[in-house]
Amino acid sequence: MVIHPIERTTTPSAKPVGPVGFGRFFTDHLYLAEHDAQRGWHGDRIVPRHTMPMDLAAGVLHYGLSIFEGMKAHRGVDGKLRIFRPDAHARRFAQSAARLCMPEVDQARFLESIRALVHHDADWYPEAQGGALYIRPLVLATEPFLGVRASSEHLYAVMLSPVASYFAGKDQGGLKLWLEREHTRAAKGGLGSAKTGANYAASLLAARRAQAQGYDQVLWMDANEHRWIEEAGTMNVFVRIGDRVITPPLGGSILAGVTRDSCLTLLRSWGVPVEERPLSIDELAAAESRGELQEIWGTGTAAVMTPVDRLGWENGHIDTKSREMSSRLRVALEDIFAGRATDTRGWMMGVEHETAPSPTPPAPSRGGASASI
Repeated sequence: MVIHPIERTTTPSAKPVGPVGFGRFFTDHLYLAEHDAQRGWHGDRIVPRHTMPMDLAAGVLHYGLSIFEGMKAHRGVDGKLRIFRPDAHARRFAQSAARLCMPEVDQARFLESIRALVHHDADWYPEAQGGALYIRPLVLATEPFLGVRASSEHLYAVMLSPVASYFAGKDQGGLKLWLEREHTRAAKGGLGSAKTGANYAASLLAARRAQAQGYDQVLWMDANEHRWIEEAGTMNVFVRIGDRVITPPLGGSILAGVTRDSCLTLLRSWGVPVEERPLSIDELAAAESRGELQEIWGTGTAAVMTPVDRLGWENGHIDTKSREMSSRLRVALEDIFAGRATDTRGWMMGVEHETAPSPTPPAPSRGGASASI
């Protein structure tokens, strides 16, 4: 795969000064490519960030035909930028594409696109402690049509955002989660295991209602009985009962988190008993009453490792205060991010090119929504 000549912005944006928050600022460039049935993926290039007019009949606008990923580039103690487990994100991106009948972005293109864009906009890396460059690849259906079917034209884009902690101030204080018994995030057989916008749109009302009651997010339950724990807001959830760590099994309705998998790998390497099995709210309440419930935390690319202080519901709540295991996991991951610990599993990918890509003229656009770039 060849990246076409890079077009540098002539109007660079002012970089943020002070706290960057999460997802509020964006770097100066985008990586773009298009797909159609005749040519496959083509026209790979880096261009200045800009708004993109789109036909109002585009499939993404009417049928939610979009997928995305989220990962981070971290600066190591040696000053170099590295991306955490991009190959795992590439595989999940392909799985999401297959679920929504969209063209898969091959792993080589995926890895090179994010590597190239991070390398190009590396000077946007936030210097505040705990900061990172958040990487957002996405595929959108751009063909203009009305009628429920898969699209024949797509846009692949990658954008970057300098970020701090997703839950500002909650790394120490912990989250309060509301046990959601009415709405569901996803059902088995649905889109729960795909990283698509529909899952997040479905979560907004429940999250708003929880926040109105003084909670930070919701704890999602299964769609059938509203008894079995699934996800914590936008995170996978872990529970420590006694000396055992338990996390719900994936089962098709839960997103296969890369941070979740990394935590499972670390815990098992430490000899910590780990179980991937169904976990009910009744079991949690019983463990709390026996004094065996030690801690609860959520994991995710944005959240990394976020402790949970309280689970609340209509007529009760559970409080936890321990940070022992979640703190150990956070430190272990942050040491890998920063290069303070040896990356024995090959989780970090450097962003500096070993060889420069050969320049090739960009392919002409086909017109329609994909041409408005």
